[in-house]
Amino acid sequence: MNTITPLTITADTVLLARADYDALLAALEEARDIATVRQFKADLAAGRTETLPWDMARALLDGANPVRVWREHRGMTARALAAAAGIATGYLSEIETGRKPGSATALKALATALHVDMEDLVPAPSTNEMTAR
Repeated sequence: MNTITPLTITADTVLLARADYDALLAALEEARDIATVRQFKADLAAGRTETLPWDMARALLDGANPVRVWREHRGMTARALAAAAGIATGYLSEIETGRKPGSATALKALATALHVDMEDLVPAPSTNEMTAR
């Protein structure tokens, strides 16, 4: 970045050329991006976050049920997940097939058992749902 030279300085303001102002904003955005990437790398190394395999991300984007996708990703059977979450296997099946949305209590228990945020288990709205708003 070039040296920034204020055009005017008062006790309360600093007047900059537009190019200098734009350069400052760009540098700030770049610094924030670098900090975000560093934090993500630290979280990944510490096990506080994880990346998704492409096939899993694609399934979620294509509308697959997130509970089923995460269960399969974790290598769990429906019976094992239901037991870990303390819900009936039939209820889990209804959630995974979309026949029931799942109560907040059930989704929280499933999220805990799958080691994900509860929001990760809520299906994304369809295109029709988004345009109807």
